[in-house]
Amino acid sequence: MLTITLQDADNSIQRGVKLGPRRGSRAGVPCRCTLKAAGLHITFDHDSLLLLRRAIDVVKCERSLTISLLTDVRAATLRKRKLIVAFQPSSGPGFPSLPEGFMGNEMGIESAIVFSGIAPHPPIMVPEVGGDSIAEVRGSIAAMAELTRRIIQSGAETVVLISPHAPLHRDSFVAYHTPKLYGDFANFRAPEASVEFPLDDLLLEAITKAASQDAFEVTGLNDYDLDHGTAVPLYFLSRNGWTGRVVAFGYSFLSNEDHLQFGACIRKAVDATGRSVAVVASGDLSHRLKPEAPAGYNPAAQRFDDEVIEALQQNSPARIIDIDPELRRLAGECGYRSLLVAIGASEGLPSASEVLHYEAPFGVGYLVGQLTNCKSANGNSAVDPSAHVVTAVDIADDSPDLPALARLTVETFVRTGKQITLPANARGILSARAACFVSVKTLSGELRGCIGTIEPLRQTLAEELITNAISAVTRDPRFDPVRADELANLRYSVDVLSVPEPADFEDLDPAIYGVIVEDEAGEFRGLLLPDIEGVDTARKQVDIATRKAGISPGTPLKLSRFRVTRFREQF
Repeated sequence: MLTITLQDADNSIQRGVKLGPRRGSRAGVPCRCTLKAAGLHITFDHDSLLLLRRAIDVVKCERSLTISLLTDVRAATLRKRKLIVAFQPSSGPGFPSLPEGFMGNEMGIESAIVFSGIAPHPPIMVPEVGGDSIAEVRGSIAAMAELTRRIIQSGAETVVLISPHAPLHRDSFVAYHTPKLYGDFANFRAPEASVEFPLDDLLLEAITKAASQDAFEVTGLNDYDLDHGTAVPLYFLSRNGWTGRVVAFGYSFLSNEDHLQFGACIRKAVDATGRSVAVVASGDLSHRLKPEAPAGYNPAAQRFDDEVIEALQQNSPARIIDIDPELRRLAGECGYRSLLVAIGASEGLPSASEVLHYEAPFGVGYLVGQLTNCKSANGNSAVDPSAHVVTAVDIADDSPDLPALARLTVETFVRTGKQITLPANARGILSARAACFVSVKTLSGELRGCIGTIEPLRQTLAEELITNAISAVTRDPRFDPVRADELANLRYSVDVLSVPEPADFEDLDPAIYGVIVEDEAGEFRGLLLPDIEGVDTARKQVDIATRKAGISPGTPLKLSRFRVTRFREQF
């Protein structure tokens, strides 16, 4: 639905003029509406409604004016991200005054919103809270690292976050309004885990002003700690290296249309300030997916999650707006209105929606996803240049989260057939050139796949790991390829190999060193990693490696040994 505000020559304001395509109408069918009091005729292709809504806010008319959007405006202009508008006086001399912001016959629709997405917020994802239980949400943790990487790549200076768990006001939106936004997890028995970000007070002021012009009130929350719906996503942004400013909102009891329009107010304010901004909708999907779910069980609940996921997978996030209200009620969701605000803020931008990860281990749907991703032209990132953590996973030198990268790689490839984008600007161990093995086991400890390289074949460990992870679940000749329905029951470990060194038999220790065996001609070679259950002597280690190489017993051997740095998912 398109709302146009008109101001004619005597400054009388006419509001609430709403235009929109009829239900069932086809793209490309022109609509015409005459606004008689202002003497304004508007002809538009209804596929261009979103563009038109952005292009015309206030039109000052001295005479009758026809504004025609080209019938192919969507196809012709979205590629250039420019809106072409032709102005023509319908009668009489003189050209009417144009709205502020129009330059000749072109108005750019380049937005300062460079990214928008959705993040789940179960406190159990925070390691200090979840402890051993984070094994159940490893996929979401890895996907949040990828979401952060994309936000960093987008150049976002500020994150605008909408949470369903901030204090609710019936008739207004709320915003945390302290210079430092602070939250911890003391309510979840982990006071040592906390987040703190500076408030982007100038952007908050601009959003508040834009909202008031649309008759929305924003109530400031002074001396409030952040709710967990805000704190959990920010925890992972901080953990993975993003260091910008934040504006944090809570939604309201207002209508769905009002939440969409509030998102449009955010967009208007962001564009006015010129900030590069990422909008993050915090929210979990259905809370009723299993009998043991905290809100009980409803068999219709999964359908709600499926509709959201399908809308993103088909790059049609606006379809989320039309999900049946009764289905939402049955699902017991808490992320829908946050999503509406993000969709409203992203309206008119080229959509690039994607499901990064979805799981529901406890009967609540956790979705990490992307709505739009318009990488900023300057490529700047609000990331601490001294931080080690700048990629899709935590790669701090003292504790790289390589299994998270392996998990993200495997789950993305098994579900979509696509390889993830290589971590950009990798530092620390991921930027080194090293060989590695990726091992995949079931939660009960059964091997499901293991593939690796004895010597590095690629330029970085990141490339090596991604390639070997895919091979481990698709090309290990001992096993069938991993299926999507197995992913929740898998755990990952990554062994990074040191450079091998020649060794005598007496130099071997299967608890410390791996071994490489070769025949004297160098035609056959086999490897066995160290610290393998049941391999407690050097003789057994060499015998197994020899069999793996296909070398006949009694053949003279050349031996090498190596150390590994082993990274395992914590359970």
